[in-house]
Amino acid sequence: MTTTTDPDFGARSALRLLGPDPENWVSDRSGIDHNVTIVGGSGSGSVFAFALRRVGIGRVTVIDAAEDEARAGVWLTRARMKKLRTPKNLPGPELGIPELSFQAWYEARHGAEAYAALDRIPRVKWAEYLSWYRQFLGISVRYRTKLVRVEPAEGFFRMHLEVNGVPQVETTRKIIFANGVAGTGGPYIPPVLTDLPSTLYAHTASEIDFDALRGKTVAVIGAAASAFDAAAVALESGAKAVHLFARRSTIASLPVIRVRGYPGAYYNYPQLPDAARWYQAWRFRQAGSTPPPDAIERAISRVRLAPRAIAFSNFHLHLSAPWRTAQEKGGRIVVHLSDDIFEFDFAIAGTGYFVDPTKRPELADFAHHIALWRDRYEPPADQRDDDLGTHPYLGSAHEYLEKVPDSAPYLKDIHVFNPAGFVSFGLPIGDVPSIRRDVPAIVGRISHDLFFADWEQHEARITSDKIAPDFQDSLYAKAVWKQPATVAIS
Repeated sequence: MTTTTDPDFGARSALRLLGPDPENWVSDRSGIDHNVTIVGGSGSGSVFAFALRRVGIGRVTVIDAAEDEARAGVWLTRARMKKLRTPKNLPGPELGIPELSFQAWYEARHGAEAYAALDRIPRVKWAEYLSWYRQFLGISVRYRTKLVRVEPAEGFFRMHLEVNGVPQVETTRKIIFANGVAGTGGPYIPPVLTDLPSTLYAHTASEIDFDALRGKTVAVIGAAASAFDAAAVALESGAKAVHLFARRSTIASLPVIRVRGYPGAYYNYPQLPDAARWYQAWRFRQAGSTPPPDAIERAISRVRLAPRAIAFSNFHLHLSAPWRTAQEKGGRIVVHLSDDIFEFDFAIAGTGYFVDPTKRPELADFAHHIALWRDRYEPPADQRDDDLGTHPYLGSAHEYLEKVPDSAPYLKDIHVFNPAGFVSFGLPIGDVPSIRRDVPAIVGRISHDLFFADWEQHEARITSDKIAPDFQDSLYAKAVWKQPATVAIS
């Protein structure tokens, strides 16, 4: 029996048995720097880099505007939950190789019993795992590289970048947007906040200085997971009081999206009729995004001691409480509700994100050509939702489609792996649940497109006679049957 102290022994063995990566088979094109550019170097961007490598697609670059690995993505910056929302055993970045999974990584370092004791994956451990994944697989990310503008050209794109603050242009044949929750839109700021000085409020997408809120009275708008996370961190950081305001009369608790997780619905969902996909997205919006129970408990309970919890007496939950107006007065926020007036030192918007390609500056050259759901589907009057209507209507490989046929054929070469795909694919795209189904679909389409775009070259390659024989005729010459000579009878 082999014993080792190397925690990566299993992962190394798996890659050895899998065999070497295929050589790059994509034909070079003059003036083209990259076959594929992945925008976003956190979890899903790294998965795409590995998946493309394993199908023999080379000249792939991964770019990220963040300063370094620790600032990329949300896990060590803007994410404030203690644990991931998703079940710990969902297939994800390992792409079918068990030894590359979070479970294998964690058990190799902490033991099987420690993994079994986890109810969900700790956020910081997930960040450590993704860092290991990149380093172990040798995935290079170009940090401090911001995509400013995508300019379509004949058969490729010019990417206008800022690399370490310096303008630079590079070319690529394919683009994958694996750039997180704001990737095709941005943080949604409630209009009631927009007239306030920017020093008095922030969105949960911002890197908030919670230590500066010590002794302050804080308002949180919203009642989904990020809102409760922000409220909890403010309380833990010593806020004098935190008031959380929800529009609904109750906190959303029905996880309608969860029932779609069985294989039949999961794999076949993209082929559903538009009416069915729209209804499911609309139904989710009606039910609301559910915060995990432990996110609520964290804001409510200062300490958990069996058999009871010690509450944060300075946390206050307001239901059916949309803000009517908010004004700055004496450096504070004065808020009017239906029947009450409150004053706060700071407000945090836990109000989610909007999706609208026309609001993304890097897409400005062609956003008006992108088909949106409102262009392709007219819902019944009782299912109207303008916010869902601005989601892009994506093709089967998450590619942009044209609003008008033949107006922008290059859109098929841009693939979207972020939450803008929610209406089309029924999941929070870019999160772990979408990896198993959608990464192979996108990579398969990219392989198909690159191959057939250069079919003449590949046809010449696969029919070429310029290949050395495996052996010469002399190898078998002595074994060739010869008719025995016959002796003539006189």
